Amino acid sequence: MSATIIDGKAHAAGLRARIADEVQRLKAAHGITPGLAVVLVGEDPASQVYVRSKGRMTVEVGMASFEHRLDADTPQAELLDLVARLNADPAVHGILVQLPLPAHMDESAVITAIDPAKDVDGFHISNVGRLATGQDAMVPCTPLGCLMLLRDTLGSLSGKSAVVIGRSNIVGKPMAQLLLRDSCTVTIAHSRTADLAEIVRRAEIVVAAVGRPGMVTGDWIRPGATVIDVGINRVDAPEKGEGGTRLVGDVDFDSAVRVAGAITPVPGGVGPMTIACLLANTLTACCRASGLPAPEGLTA
Repeated sequence: MSATIIDGKAHAAGLRARIADEVQRLKAAHGITPGLAVVLVGEDPASQVYVRSKGRMTVEVGMASFEHRLDADTPQAELLDLVARLNADPAVHGILVQLPLPAHMDESAVITAIDPAKDVDGFHISNVGRLATGQDAMVPCTPLGCLMLLRDTLGSLSGKSAVVIGRSNIVGKPMAQLLLRDSCTVTIAHSRTADLAEIVRRAEIVVAAVGRPGMVTGDWIRPGATVIDVGINRVDAPEKGEGGTRLVGDVDFDSAVRVAGAITPVPGGVGPMTIACLLANTLTACCRASGLPAPEGLTA
């Protein structure tokens, strides 16, 4: 028996369609258009692809897209001035500074400069603290996408045992907080956890976000468990010819798919949900800034 494949592309398309409907309602009822500003510093090829994709999808759902590109040698003070202007601009409801930044910039200082109410990446320390203490917060996009996939797949998560493999500030820690909020019993594990395979084997929900290709194998998975693979690793693929590569997750898909109840593929699983959740966060930020309730199901 093989696991159900959780189609992140289809889930993300459905989420974007719902966001587009809500944006149209906001425009019609209140004359408000949510606006997302994306700032790219330098010429990192992967970042350029992400920024183009974000800009295109922002426009597709009817939002205003503001793109700012700065040279790699731009002084940090100039970037901070731009962030301050975006903070003060009422047409901008969400601000995203694309990471990584050039080496001469202090990422923490730049993130801290963003108005927490416009921090649609959910990285500001105020949002981190609000999430940890159960208050309304901007939630990081990838964990929010994972949570939505889990809820869509399993319904209520209350009482389920969950393991999060990875302790990063971007995925692992906020993912654990979100699962706790949904009343899961949560274990945070990582590459140094003793008896890691045995701990994972007890979990009904496994979220792998450790950055090691194929680390989690099928014999680690409890039969019927739901597996969310956040890893995006590029590995050599000789079958594609000289220099060929392919994307794989942190889970060895071929062995895990035979054991799990449901599993996300890589690519096509969590990745598409990340940008969709960025748009959801922008819509939420716009509603909060306008004194309107955020649409249900788009937040944690």
